[in-house]
Amino acid sequence: MPEQTSAEAAAESRHPFIRPYRASDRGDVARICTLTAAGGGDATGVYSDDLLMPEVFALPYVTFAPELAFVVDDGTGRAVGYIIGVADTAAFVDWWNREWTPGFVARHPEPGPATGRDPKFTEQELLDAGRKPERMLIAELDGYPAHLHIDLLPELQGQGFGRRLIDTLRDALAERGVPGLHLSMDPGNVSARAFYDRLGFVELASSKPNSPLLGIPTAR
Repeated sequence: MPEQTSAEAAAESRHPFIRPYRASDRGDVARICTLTAAGGGDATGVYSDDLLMPEVFALPYVTFAPELAFVVDDGTGRAVGYIIGVADTAAFVDWWNREWTPGFVARHPEPGPATGRDPKFTEQELLDAGRKPERMLIAELDGYPAHLHIDLLPELQGQGFGRRLIDTLRDALAERGVPGLHLSMDPGNVSARAFYDRLGFVELASSKPNSPLLGIPTAR
């Protein structure tokens, strides 16, 4: 049997672990967002610009609150999963209108060329989401002022990292005195819904079948 090289041995010794987000993770966060944006599957090529999804559902978060972003590092410095959140959704909406919307509109003034794909969430709806952060002002903000997004590449799923990431963010929010957090999700992602149910998330009063809204206290 051939001897194992030092590089092979080093690769085997690497284990994924959770760490705080770093500015150098920004590209990985955008990539993970795109690769998981189609109901948990790959959305590459679905829209005219693969950065559209990250520019709405990931990059504003790590820009506004990098201290509330955590990644799963594959052991080489590369992020293969993340959780991102904000402690005060209303303040985030104010910031988004002032700081994020102008640049977003300049980069994406109108839908790009057709891709031949037919996503349920159209490119125009995605552009609208990037321009109208008020969509995040849910009725239950007093009890659940924080919100999150979480995405893991398929290679990481089923290993307990989702639960650990959510626990990490809940603890960070609890330390800041935030009482609860919420999330909205794709109703077609049934595996994600089962995951949130297991963790103890509950449907909020303003939840709708086509746009489930779930909440959980930060205290564990």
